[in-house]
Amino acid sequence: MKTIAIAGTFDSKGAEFLYVKSVIESLGLHTFTIHCGVFEPMFKPDVSHIEVGKAANADIQEIAARKDRSAGTEVLARGMEKIVPKLYAEGKFDGILSFGGTGGTSIVTAGMRKLPIGVPKLMVSTVASGNTEPYVGTSDIIMFPSIVDVSGLNSFSTKIFTNAAHAMAGMVQFESAPPQDKKPLIAATMFGVTTPCVNYAREYLEEQGYEVLVFHATGTGGKTMEALIEGGFIDGVLDLTTTEWCDELVGGVLAAGPHRLEAAGRCKVPQVVSTGALDMVNFGPYESVPEAFKGRNLYKHNPSVTLMRTTLAENQKLGEILADKLNQAQGKTALMLPLKGVSMLDVEGQPFYGAEEDAVLFATLKQNINRQKVELIEMDTDINNQVFAVAAAKKLIELMK
Repeated sequence: MKTIAIAGTFDSKGAEFLYVKSVIESLGLHTFTIHCGVFEPMFKPDVSHIEVGKAANADIQEIAARKDRSAGTEVLARGMEKIVPKLYAEGKFDGILSFGGTGGTSIVTAGMRKLPIGVPKLMVSTVASGNTEPYVGTSDIIMFPSIVDVSGLNSFSTKIFTNAAHAMAGMVQFESAPPQDKKPLIAATMFGVTTPCVNYAREYLEEQGYEVLVFHATGTGGKTMEALIEGGFIDGVLDLTTTEWCDELVGGVLAAGPHRLEAAGRCKVPQVVSTGALDMVNFGPYESVPEAFKGRNLYKHNPSVTLMRTTLAENQKLGEILADKLNQAQGKTALMLPLKGVSMLDVEGQPFYGAEEDAVLFATLKQNINRQKVELIEMDTDINNQVFAVAAAKKLIELMK
């Protein structure tokens, strides 16, 4: 029989959690309760807030005595990061469910994010329709809008709570069967303007017996890929679209953080890297572009996305950054340069065509990479040429073997 962990602030929302507990148990499932509120719970849990606090090397009772909810929330979030994956590894539960406002959401999702991809994790939250990135991160947490505050049992809240409990019950009871033949797993990065390249490469790799996970280079995509590499899931990396570094450098909306392009090198995972979409920085609708950039080469990709061409100086800096990241690699690494364009928009006749900008980018990379660590391959094509894409796929296979 499957077990669902119910985690939350049983001090302030005890009645609500007891209701959810009864719904899950009425479906014939076990429950496992984790109290992560600052104060004493309204019912006895399987795991107390004292135990959660100890996991963070803190005395939550002492913090509660000071009535310092802010410090308590921080400690409990750190404790959940430690204790939730430990309890899962011990077989205490098969999926985890929670309900809360900003505080409860912050505390429980800290633990949820530390669970493996694929473990059912559902957070019913008052902030589920806003910016969920701080809560979800690179995990597969499901954020479920609570509609009304998680405060009391009424005709709206009980319906939402019941739906969430049924959703979790379905996830833990109907699991996908593991694949019979596990193929080597390759991570690839793609953007709309590098789609043909990655599709050609993916098709070739799949024909050769590899499984390819494609990550959309939108900030979250790059972070997720890096996290999966760190987690040991990935056997090879086809990082052809490194555009997230443009947003990190210039201040666009799709940055993946300062550690993008590090995981494969650090974990000794073979990687083939290219300069896909380094010609553009991403913003939202045209009117959202910062005033300082209004005189730049802007392109309305669609009503929600405005692209900005990178400059000569920015391309020099991008070349320096990529070279520095690749030089840190401890595993097999190849850098492939498409000399006739780094995206669909960076070819002759298109809005971002920039022979000078590309020349600076390529020259900086060639000048700064450590040829003892990084194999350099130059091809007289644009990035979306099938010849370039297949060559990149073949090179990765060679490095992996």
